[in-house]
Amino acid sequence: MGGMGEDAGRYFMSQMIDVLSYMQGKGVVHRDLKLENILVDDQMNLKVADFGFATYKKINRLKSYRGTMTYMAPEIKEGKQYDGREIDIFSTGVILFIIVQGIFPFKEAKKDEYFYNLLC
Repeated sequence: MGGMGEDAGRYFMSQMIDVLSYMQGKGVVHRDLKLENILVDDQMNLKVADFGFATYKKINRLKSYRGTMTYMAPEIKEGKQYDGREIDIFSTGVILFIIVQGIFPFKEAKKDEYFYNLLC
């Protein structure tokens, strides 16, 4: 099917930066950002849904295993302590890649995946 391209990516990312800024300003992290949790209205405004894994406690020192594998940052899968704000940004990057390119960058964020290695 293909991606929607860079213009759509910029439009999406502009709104997602506002969403992340608002959530982080309130001290909330989502921890399960993915395409399925982003709604679009008839004016192409994005809305984030499903805050089932969200938290506002100790967001910079989290350890619980939360999220969806194909959007999940490696530190979660490795059982390391993580900053929820950084996890939300990582997932947003995966979403942006999918919107622009039309494919997932990797099945999992791990060292043997081509696009993951480009991040290191």
